[in-house]
Amino acid sequence: MSGQVMLEEMARKYAVEAVKTDKSGKRDEAIGYYQKAIEVLTQLISLYPDSVAKHAYEQMIAEYRKRIMQLKEFATEPDGGSDKIEEEIVIKEKPKVGFKDIVGLEDVKEALRESIVYPSRRPDLFPLGWPRGILMYGPPGCGKTMIAAAVANEIEMDFLHVDAASIMSKWLGEAEKNVSKIFKKARETSKNEKKPVVIFIDEIDALLGTYSTENGGEARVRNQFLGEMDGMLDKGETYSVYVIGATNKPWRLDEPFLRRFQKRIYVRPPDYQQRLSLLTHYASKIKMEGVDLQELAKQTEGYVASDIRDIVQAVHIKVVKEMFRNGLSEPRAVRMEDFVEVLRDRKPSVNQELIKIYEAWHEKFKAL
Repeated sequence: MSGQVMLEEMARKYAVEAVKTDKSGKRDEAIGYYQKAIEVLTQLISLYPDSVAKHAYEQMIAEYRKRIMQLKEFATEPDGGSDKIEEEIVIKEKPKVGFKDIVGLEDVKEALRESIVYPSRRPDLFPLGWPRGILMYGPPGCGKTMIAAAVANEIEMDFLHVDAASIMSKWLGEAEKNVSKIFKKARETSKNEKKPVVIFIDEIDALLGTYSTENGGEARVRNQFLGEMDGMLDKGETYSVYVIGATNKPWRLDEPFLRRFQKRIYVRPPDYQQRLSLLTHYASKIKMEGVDLQELAKQTEGYVASDIRDIVQAVHIKVVKEMFRNGLSEPRAVRMEDFVEVLRDRKPSVNQELIKIYEAWHEKFKAL
């Protein structure tokens, strides 16, 4: 066994012990093992500066040093640093957008009204209860995040925007604790302030998806989430908490999780009428002449909502750039040929084969 391999094995053993003691809450021991791992990795870099693994060693050193700092901070904070973790994974300020600001998606809006708005206004009219879990799925750029924020603005609600990828990127053993903290905060807010709370989890497949290679941590997070979702249905409690999950990869969620989302809503790419509405909305903000929006709506079949916004933005930038180049004081009006030129170079961000996969999944699992 070479000297490099022996040192790598030593660093790995220290790292394993560090994670094990870290997970057990033995902060001082964990810090000691992390420091030993850093020392060995530093020695590896010094002895083998040309190694292809040098970058990996440096990344591990940076990661372990960051964790040591976190553990030292947690040790001095009375609440164990929970507020710090919460700030990193939860965005409390909801975007100032309502249903009236969202073009199209009427079926999605109505499903959310039925599930959240109406029960929150008149819970007495729902003796059989109402859905607490809502899954929105579809291609990126179709407005899932915006419409989740909009439903929270339709009535007086707290909106906790959670980044699932951030939860899972935390240190081993913390992810399930973070899930618990988020639900606990939502329940306390709803109960103490007597108002509904929406937990919006973006990229929920990163939190609940199943993968061919995973460690026990992912399974614990999924089980924690299942338990929290089941706890939301406890009729003995007075809180009103909803979970809206958004994903571009619904097929990564297995059936036990799908059952917790009583509403499963396909946020599909815009149809002709929606594309026309989107074009009209964005085009109203720029100066145009001789532009046939109906023809453009036909030509943009397959483009998602964000693509259409980007097209109008690109056309406007085109005439502004032309203004600067020609030394003019104002940009000219956008013409139809400008759109034709931009469309020649801008293709849909979602291919049609992927749309077929969404449609097939929708037919199998839809629950409006």
